[in-house]
Amino acid sequence: MERENFGNRFGVLVAMAGSAIGLGNLWRFPYLVGSYGGAAFIFVYIFCVFLLCLPIFISEVIVGRRSRSNAYGAFKKLAPGTRWKWLGAVSVVTPIIVVSYYSVVGGWSVEYFFKSVTLDFTTGITRAEMGTMFGTFISSVWAPIIGHTIFLLLTAFIIVAGVKSGIEKFGKIMMPLLFVLIILIAIRAATLPGAGDGLKYLFKPDFSKIDATVCAAALGQAFFTLSLGVGTILTYGSYVSKKENIIASSTYTAVSDFLFAILASCAIMPAVFAFGLNPQEGPGLVFETLPFIFANMPLGWLAAILFFLALIVAALTSSISLYEVGVAYLVEERKYSRRGASVLVFLVAWILGILCSLSFGPLSDIRIFGQTIFNFFDKLSANVLMPVGGLLIVIFVGWAMKKNDVLDELTNGGTLKNRGISSFVLFLVRYVCPLAVIAVFLTAVIF
Repeated sequence: MERENFGNRFGVLVAMAGSAIGLGNLWRFPYLVGSYGGAAFIFVYIFCVFLLCLPIFISEVIVGRRSRSNAYGAFKKLAPGTRWKWLGAVSVVTPIIVVSYYSVVGGWSVEYFFKSVTLDFTTGITRAEMGTMFGTFISSVWAPIIGHTIFLLLTAFIIVAGVKSGIEKFGKIMMPLLFVLIILIAIRAATLPGAGDGLKYLFKPDFSKIDATVCAAALGQAFFTLSLGVGTILTYGSYVSKKENIIASSTYTAVSDFLFAILASCAIMPAVFAFGLNPQEGPGLVFETLPFIFANMPLGWLAAILFFLALIVAALTSSISLYEVGVAYLVEERKYSRRGASVLVFLVAWILGILCSLSFGPLSDIRIFGQTIFNFFDKLSANVLMPVGGLLIVIFVGWAMKKNDVLDELTNGGTLKNRGISSFVLFLVRYVCPLAVIAVFLTAVIF
């Protein structure tokens, strides 16, 4: 059977950008900005994305396109008979772990979208009552599981349709829509009285706030939002045509992801400051603070509907890429049908997701290394598996693969006149990225 590929350059861009742009931008990035010093965090984040994580992103695409295989098969093909296949095995397991708890938050988005449609956020309830509403919801048994199930079913439905008819088609429609939605919300937030303080917080850095903790958080977020070290970009890279410019398409993806994260912060922080709230709200910023703001601002009901619709779309574009890793492995290595593979991945992620959901309620007393099940999965993937996976990827591309093979992929067989840029990328992959990731990782562990 002939292997599917993305149809054209725009299809590649929206699929890659869709993998990168997700809850990491709308849910995780704004609360990290609030928790780690605003503009100072953004400054470190820019460095992490473009000098450390972009070369890792490019490396994953190289491995995927060179092998034309899934995350496990890629290392078997490019390094047969070696232990590199275990990196492939981890790259298949990790995204299933991520999508299991990711879909729980996606389910929260589904619930809050329905709440916004039914005008639950226009009753003028207090900030404390909004926090109670969220706490009661996530600690209950059935409602979060239903949301988790709906979200995971939506993901599976798109995956079953295939690469071109499912993943690429969905991205072509939803990614432009996502940018339009978040721009509209950002414009509305900027018109609120006192919104200027929020913009100042985002764009006027206080470099004294930069420390080891901020650097580790910024690197972890960069890995999380670009979907690095979990096989997603590698798998998508295997669907990229040999005619595509890997460096250009990867850079466009990183820029799109960064711009969306900034737009998301511009949609949230001005509103937070306009209502005199604390930007350091943490993960509850999106599901507790924002609904309160929507309930107390003119046309807040419309802003709420647009925002939570954007949150669902962003979450879906990323969950699709995570889901596809396991499906591609089962189809190519275990000879499952695409439908059968999708069902199996669904069942595993669904069961793990139920455990994550219940960790806010009936299973809240269960601790793994002092963490709830949900928090353990989150920290294990974002702070350990992703950075380690990304580190091993650049070591593989920089030192295990033949230099000429890497340059062949970067220059499209010498047809692109980018030999200088390609050599610089390879230098970053070989020397800068491994040392920087190790340094930040060890600093975070020590301090």
